[in-house]
Amino acid sequence: MKPSRLSAFGSKVARLERRSFIKQSLSLGALSLLSGCTLKDDDAVDRLLSAMSRFNDKMQAALFDPTKLAPTYSEADLTTPFPFNAYYEEKDVPFVDGESYRLQLSGLIADKRPWCLEELRALPQSSQITRLVCVEGWSAIGKWRGVAFRHFLERIGADLTARYVGFRCADKYYSSIDMPSALHPQTLLALDFTDAKYGYPLRLRIPTKLGFKNPKFIHEIFVTNDYPGGYWEDKGYNWFSGS
Repeated sequence: MKPSRLSAFGSKVARLERRSFIKQSLSLGALSLLSGCTLKDDDAVDRLLSAMSRFNDKMQAALFDPTKLAPTYSEADLTTPFPFNAYYEEKDVPFVDGESYRLQLSGLIADKRPWCLEELRALPQSSQITRLVCVEGWSAIGKWRGVAFRHFLERIGADLTARYVGFRCADKYYSSIDMPSALHPQTLLALDFTDAKYGYPLRLRIPTKLGFKNPKFIHEIFVTNDYPGGYWEDKGYNWFSGS
């Protein structure tokens, strides 16, 4: 084989080996590398990472066990003080007037009437002490009390066969989760939690996912079959981000 052909053949082999390595390297933890990335369609590397992200979303969804519970803890295990975390500084926490607050509903929901806090508190309440795990590497144990999200979705006539549940928040944050995770027995619409400034008057508590999938200051919930994305997910974070 001539040197030029040999060189071309070697390049093809190298590309195949790199492709094989990438396929073999895909794992549920691979996308931790994406936390600082911005995905751009015109960049070949970012397209590859985006494809890996979508692959991992599908794999995590396939492996998700809707009956497996996250660990729970005792009052003695609570993290004090509970750390503040958001994409803004603590001084910029939004003020929400509980008296005039109304939770808005939209999308694939039969009863879209708004809910006030008194009505939400009139529903059956449950509590949990679970660990919030942040993508930045820290974790904290907190206590949350509120309405089982499955119960609320059933109460408002949400289409439980839809693919996504999305959230819009008073701090301009937005996020979305898959319906099976929304129906998990530990997923909670929390009305009371360790410190009200971390989401008053309503936040999602979902201990089977990373912290950024737990939106705070929720003012709207919607159900849809169209991919809604999320604040951090649109910047490159893995969308499913759960166990």
